[in-house]
This record gives sequence, structure tokens and C-alpha cells, in this order.
Amino acid sequence: MRTELRAESYQLRWPAPFGSITPVPTIEVSVTISAPLEAVWAAVADLESHVEWMADAESIAFLTARRRGLGTTMEVATRVGPLRTKDIMEVTEWIDRQRIGVRHAGLVTGEGAFALDETDFATTKFTWRERLRFPWYLGGSLTAWLATPVLRAIWKRNLTRLQHQLEN
Repeated sequence: MRTELRAESYQLRWPAPFGSITPVPTIEVSVTISAPLEAVWAAVADLESHVEWMADAESIAFLTARRRGLGTTMEVATRVGPLRTKDIMEVTEWIDRQRIGVRHAGLVTGEGAFALDETDFATTKFTWRERLRFPWYLGGSLTAWLATPVLRAIWKRNLTRLQHQLEN
């Protein structure tokens, strides 16, 4: 079964007050992992373990009793270079073995998703897509455009780390 990411899934869901928050372009990275879908899903569905392969995620603290599935909410201490923030994330979509969607709240807001696609019995494509919004007082759209290549590189490295973890 193939999972497709549709652009309409990433449209902004709530209007931002004029001048307060501007959208960043959609950032998408992917990697093909030489591991069966079940193994990749087990790693992705274990939200607590994301700090093991996400270099920008320093810690994860769950704000709900749920640790997986729809409605799970967590606070992720995030660091990009010298910049640090607490990212509040709520799981808004959970399709076993296919997709996890989240909404980001806090300083930087937006939506993101992990999608898995079984390419054959022993290979899985992992696609990570995010659309984030920066507040005007952090540079708004200028920061968004400047952040895009930096975040793309960080997230690509994160997927490569997961790939190495699952293939070795």
C-alpha cells in the first residue's frame, strides 16, 4: 500500500492575525531505509525515542497520559545551533504503519507529518514534511526563508541517523 502526501493536508488551518505570523515554505525530506515497514514504524511510533535520532530534539516530556496515538501531546526541548525553544506538539493524525501528523504550538507554530511507504518487503521510504510559521518579532517571513535550508539539512541528517540506526 502506498501512502501519498497531499498538499491540501498541509494548508494553514487557522487564519493568522494580519502581520503577526507568516508561513514558511513547505519543507520536505525523505530517505529510503533498508528495513521492513514494521521495523521503521516501530521506531517512528515510539515517540519518546525520537531524541535518539533527532539531533535538534534534546528531550521529550509528555503532557498527556498517552504516549502514542491521536491526542498525544508533548513538550520537545529543541535546539538549532544557539537557538532553543520548547515546542508543544499534539498528534493530530495517527494511521498505523503509514502516517503521524502533528500540530506545533508555542513560539513557532505549524503542521508536520511523517509518512512511511513500503517500497518492497525489505525497504521503506520515510518522508518528513513540515510547514512552520514564525512570529513577526522573530523576522517572520524573512526568518522563514532563511530557516528553510537550515531545517531541511538538519532534518535530512536526522533521517540519515535513523536510517543508520535501523540498518546496522
